[in-house]
Amino acid sequence: MPSRDDHTTWTFGPGSVHLCSGAPRQFTDPDQPDRRFLLDARTPWHSTEHTWGSGHLVTDAGAGRWNAPESIDAKPDRVRVRHAPITGITVETTRWIQGDDYLERYTFTNTGGATRSIRALGIQTPFADLYENAAAALRTAVHAHVFTGGSRSWVLAQPISGTGRCLGLVVRTGRLAGYSIESRNANTLSNARGHLVLNVTDHAAHPTAFGGQPVIELAPGQTYTLEWVLTWYASPDDFERHNPGPVDVTSLATEVGHELTIPARDVTPLSEHVDVRRDGEATVLTSTDHGPVTVRVGDAFTEVLFHLSLPELVRRRVTYIVTRQRSPERPDLLRHAFVPVDTTTGLSVLTNGWSDWSDGSERIAMPLLVLLARQQGWIDPQIADPLVEGWAEFALGHLLDDTLAPRRGSQDQHTGIRLYDAPWLASFFLEHHRVHRRPEQLETAVRILERTYELGAGRHLAIGLSETVAEAADALDTAGQEERAARLREEIVRSARHFINLGEQLPEHEVAYEHAIVAPLLNLLIDAWRISADPVLEKEIAERLPWLLAFSGRQPHVRLNGVSIRHWDGYWFGQDRLFGDVFPHYWSVLTATVLYRLPSRLRTPHTEHVARSSLLANLINYRSDGSATCAFVMPSTVDGRQAHRADPLANDQDWHLVTWLRLARSENVPLS
Repeated sequence: MPSRDDHTTWTFGPGSVHLCSGAPRQFTDPDQPDRRFLLDARTPWHSTEHTWGSGHLVTDAGAGRWNAPESIDAKPDRVRVRHAPITGITVETTRWIQGDDYLERYTFTNTGGATRSIRALGIQTPFADLYENAAAALRTAVHAHVFTGGSRSWVLAQPISGTGRCLGLVVRTGRLAGYSIESRNANTLSNARGHLVLNVTDHAAHPTAFGGQPVIELAPGQTYTLEWVLTWYASPDDFERHNPGPVDVTSLATEVGHELTIPARDVTPLSEHVDVRRDGEATVLTSTDHGPVTVRVGDAFTEVLFHLSLPELVRRRVTYIVTRQRSPERPDLLRHAFVPVDTTTGLSVLTNGWSDWSDGSERIAMPLLVLLARQQGWIDPQIADPLVEGWAEFALGHLLDDTLAPRRGSQDQHTGIRLYDAPWLASFFLEHHRVHRRPEQLETAVRILERTYELGAGRHLAIGLSETVAEAADALDTAGQEERAARLREEIVRSARHFINLGEQLPEHEVAYEHAIVAPLLNLLIDAWRISADPVLEKEIAERLPWLLAFSGRQPHVRLNGVSIRHWDGYWFGQDRLFGDVFPHYWSVLTATVLYRLPSRLRTPHTEHVARSSLLANLINYRSDGSATCAFVMPSTVDGRQAHRADPLANDQDWHLVTWLRLARSENVPLS
């Protein structure tokens, strides 16, 4: 057994890699000395078994893992390590520097006398994608943007700050058919992405994931080679220029019946519902079915979306909500609530002491969607009005206490006040007022907001708070209550100043740092800038905008392109209770709320593309019958459990549609 103490550092390009026992332990960029591109011993749950380049395989002759090498052949500019995870299969890994690149080649050889079938093959790449707290994450961690698209696969490790060099891993030989996440459980909870495993195949654990997992046949003496290169890039733009995807990212989604063009001839959609037409060197796809489609482009693959129009999808979704997601069996005002439903059985789901399944909090999106659809004329007022009138009474009786402070639900008042819910409840009463112009509805909305500031909302980054307060102030102006409106606007500006003074020391809410902290921060600054016209605020917005954009990857895949990373909601909101990456997660549209509201000087073609992509991607979470999923957990497996599937619970995903409809009204965002 070789010594574990052989340390060496190689320089490639502007950065370096530190190796121990022949394997990378850390990548470093001298311009970002505190940045960890890989997890290390400073993370309590990181372990030796997740060392970079370790892995596993499953064959018809048995399964095994490799970690500590059996032998190391080290030279100043090259190292070769050998493993024998099972009898008859060897793994030889060669690492070397070539110019500005660091390369790795994994060679799997059948040394036995019979053909072997490899049904799982994964390699550990423990990128440091985690949230200690805002300041630490911005200074020390990375987002790992993953695209396992066959022969055109890559990972981009981007600083969470959105500034500074990125480290890109690009496959040059072989292919990746998916990825898995490990160490995602009740120990790591919501502040860690987990350990990333890149899969050549995961057929043994999940044969249908990512459009289908291959089986690799190795005859005696035959080898399979996977080679990738790691390179430093100045920015995601720089990476994208050097590594174009197999499809045009502007053509990842289109309405049913419309054409989607892929600039390649060797294109095969894995769906019998898609029509294919060749057009010179391009392929034109059309479909009349709503839903995602895996598309193979040569040896690469990705996923695109054919979707119903937004008006039609909202109509179907509202119909489903009205008929399937209410609780008429409960007594008194409780019968007016909207609740989650198991879409496989059609049975509503009880709270079961789990706040994220309650009849309040995120479920407020459903009555809001009914109101917004009514405003658009997409639901009959005779159907909508009794529903929202009843829900208003329910909310006053069960989701707000005597002081108008928000509760999480009617059955879990023991969890106390949740400031997150205040702007959502106020928004409902504002929309109700918009429809019926009743003074008491506006009064309720404003009193909820005033009460939430009394409770400390000015130091809390609640989703939608500043936008709702600004709308309420406008409504107060119309109602002749200018002084009260001015006081609300002062709260916005005061809160913005508070968070500017905090700098990177953002408060922890339900997660230590996340996209849904940064987006409300930027929206708060935008609303304060709109109120005050202070040019300093525009500068503060510009400084923080890279934090938000860094969450969104550039993968040429409809679930991923422009969609922010969120990796825990399958557990909290889903029925399968799976941690792991949720793509797309409905709160990814918070990016759109910021980008469509930016000062004009800060808007670019890229911000417009990301905003639009996040709205379109989330259409994938609804089905043609109006049912939905609260979480599509993207990895092939999470801690060995099958993922890459939609959770059966329709729960909280309707915030996406609510957000789009409100952006259409306030920012003239197209409804198509």
